[in-house]
Amino acid sequence: MTEPSAKRPKKTWEMPGGIYTALVTPFSGEQVDRQAWIRLLERQIAAGVAGVVPVGCTGEAAVLTRSEKEWLIRTTVEMCAGKCAVVAGSGSNSTEVTKAQTRDVKEWGADAAMLITPYYNKPQQHGLLAHYRAVARSVDIPMVLYNVPGRTAVNILPETAAQLDAEPNIVALKEASGNLPQIEQSVARCDMKVFSGDDGLNFQIFGVGGAGAISVVSNLLPGAMVRFWNAWTAGDLNQAWPMSRAFDPITEACFVESNPVPVKELLSLAGLCKRDPRLPLMPVTEHSLTYLLQFYESTLADLMARDAEGVS
Repeated sequence: MTEPSAKRPKKTWEMPGGIYTALVTPFSGEQVDRQAWIRLLERQIAAGVAGVVPVGCTGEAAVLTRSEKEWLIRTTVEMCAGKCAVVAGSGSNSTEVTKAQTRDVKEWGADAAMLITPYYNKPQQHGLLAHYRAVARSVDIPMVLYNVPGRTAVNILPETAAQLDAEPNIVALKEASGNLPQIEQSVARCDMKVFSGDDGLNFQIFGVGGAGAISVVSNLLPGAMVRFWNAWTAGDLNQAWPMSRAFDPITEACFVESNPVPVKELLSLAGLCKRDPRLPLMPVTEHSLTYLLQFYESTLADLMARDAEGVS
């Protein structure tokens, strides 16, 4: 049985609600494109996002070196200080490596660490409990659990989330299972905040009590995503619902192939970074490129221009 929420320890950090951008990592050849990273961060800060998430799945964390991660996170912390939160990816499929990477994230100044479920190993639910407890009890930093079964083949069930909620420094759950009834249960059973990790379900997850979104689409339209969230929190459903549905074709474009390859392609068309992913990912196929180019020219270019001007 789940312990009543009133008896749970107070969380060590109150993660602000709102829109967090799961940032792409721009490359130029074999190197991180530092100028493009700064340019991308500046757009997010100017748009008023609640936070940014460097070195996550969208940031191709699995293929970054430790020194690359350090530069990306330290730069993000410096640029975002006093402006928005920094939740940096630190998870892996090894508990000991996750501890070490989470210590790094703390040292480099992030507000919180985001921990993906261990991939490949396929731990049982009691394995997930042991993994997250081991990390939470060895590193003193607020932590965000990341549930994305489509990438990891492991699902954090609501009862598991509820047990982990007893850890004071586990402050949030990014939910990308796509299972709305499950997400609703996790919201109901936990004091920790639950964030949408699926742009196609943002409105629905907000509706069952979600505290915001950790978004891929906001790489492209951070201002519009923030305005959507603000409309929702103001209770203006007549504005929020159409805004939500207007994101649907953009979400579809961003996931026409494996994330973050399509969103990088669209950012490159806008001149914000190069299209290059890092192996084993490759640029989109010619078929997808034709679709994305048509979509950008017919729809997205104008939306991004308007977004930069603060117009929905």
